[in-house]
Amino acid sequence: MGSTGRAQGVSDTAAAPAPPDGRRPVVAALMLGMGLAALDGTVVSTAVPQIVGDLGGFAVFSWLFSGYLLAVTVTLPVYGKLSDTYGRKPVLVAGIVLFLVGSLLCAFAWNMASLIAFRVVQGLGGGALQGTVQTIAADLYPLKERPRIQARLSTVWAVSAVAGPAVGGLLAAYADWRWIFLINLPVGAVALWLVVRYFTEPARPEPAARARVDWPGALLVFLATALLLTALVQGGIAWPWLSAPSLALFGASAVLIAATVAVERRAAEPVIPGWVWRRRTIAAVNLALGALGLLMVAPTVFLPTYAQSVLGLGPIAAGFVLSVMTLSWPVSAALSNHVYNRIGFRWTAIIGIGCAMLILAAFPLLPYPGAAWQPALLMLLLGAALGLFQLPLIVGVQSTVGWSERGTTTASVLFCRQVGQSLGAALFGAVANAVLLSRLGGGDLDSVSRALDGSGGSAAADTLRRAVDAAVDHVYTGAAVAAGLALLVLLFVAPKRFPVRTDED
Repeated sequence: MGSTGRAQGVSDTAAAPAPPDGRRPVVAALMLGMGLAALDGTVVSTAVPQIVGDLGGFAVFSWLFSGYLLAVTVTLPVYGKLSDTYGRKPVLVAGIVLFLVGSLLCAFAWNMASLIAFRVVQGLGGGALQGTVQTIAADLYPLKERPRIQARLSTVWAVSAVAGPAVGGLLAAYADWRWIFLINLPVGAVALWLVVRYFTEPARPEPAARARVDWPGALLVFLATALLLTALVQGGIAWPWLSAPSLALFGASAVLIAATVAVERRAAEPVIPGWVWRRRTIAAVNLALGALGLLMVAPTVFLPTYAQSVLGLGPIAAGFVLSVMTLSWPVSAALSNHVYNRIGFRWTAIIGIGCAMLILAAFPLLPYPGAAWQPALLMLLLGAALGLFQLPLIVGVQSTVGWSERGTTTASVLFCRQVGQSLGAALFGAVANAVLLSRLGGGDLDSVSRALDGSGGSAAADTLRRAVDAAVDHVYTGAAVAAGLALLVLLFVAPKRFPVRTDED
């Protein structure tokens, strides 16, 4: 381990592996890869009617999303360790190739089962894209310049994720749903060519001199996480929470988690090493960004439904209410270095999450039914607050480790955020359903979907609209609690100053 310096970034003197001009094609490839991974997380949502009409399988179509999410999440720690062991380039190239193969297979799927299986293949590649892109960005730029590249990647992620449903709907309506996957091929091919042609890593030890990858641990991490996330994603939807499938999945995941801990403690080079949780800085960032994944479910999942059923907006206008968050988030993230260079990573993140908590708590105070500009303004402010929160934590935690640990550290952070998102979807979904059932007197929850059918989405009766309003209010209250938990972690778990390294491995 190298020496540490002050908490601000101006002391990082590590040289980038390529001059600024040589980094541009690589950055372009990273942005394309990030865009593909983000887009494919949401692009299928508006094309579901066309896909189901062609392939059938309505009862299991939710696995088009869950399968991709599970594959991305469970592979993040594995890819992080592989990139630290064998280098970033081979992992990124393999991830892009796997993602493109999955996309091609999805385009030629013949039934819903095959499409779900090929979406999992896509997700296996998407896991490499997410983690390795973030790690390479930290490798390419010294600490003073990292906010700029991370802000670009955040912008690409946000725009792609929000634009996904619109792109999917347009392709399904005016072309064919299979083009949702075929369009990945030329974009991914360009990204692959740029990486192969322009990305050159610094010389590292030969693979033979490095410790071997803990493949038994990797398999246990994969299986334990897959079972746990399956239980969280499908519980309360495919089967009741206290049913035999849920109890069996939770029980099996608990056994596998215990086995994973036992195996990883004995492994020479564990996939999820103990130091990820023993170091206060990394552990605190993992927990804080896990809470971020949890709270982000409120705006990304429930706000569009609120905008359509309560405010009476159409799908495009409802999407705009959410998308304004993507305007302020990257701007705030890009400017965050001016804040943390003065007061440090920790206090910058504390200010950001503190403001986010207040903004989320203000949502239930909006009048009923209210005007569209009111939640839009809150989302604009929320994006600015979360930009101050997330980016300083990612840049800060990446700067506390050297090259040989950066991939594992970045993957652990993204892994916790993804698990938080899955947990949030399950938890807040259960909260919303409980409130709706209570307000509707135990009625049929499918009435919400029927009320949103049609172009306007505003035909819901006043009782239903008030029920949805109350359900979303409870979800935002829960999101504010999640933000409060992140605030407590930063106040009482995170060190006062991040131990930033002044050298590189």
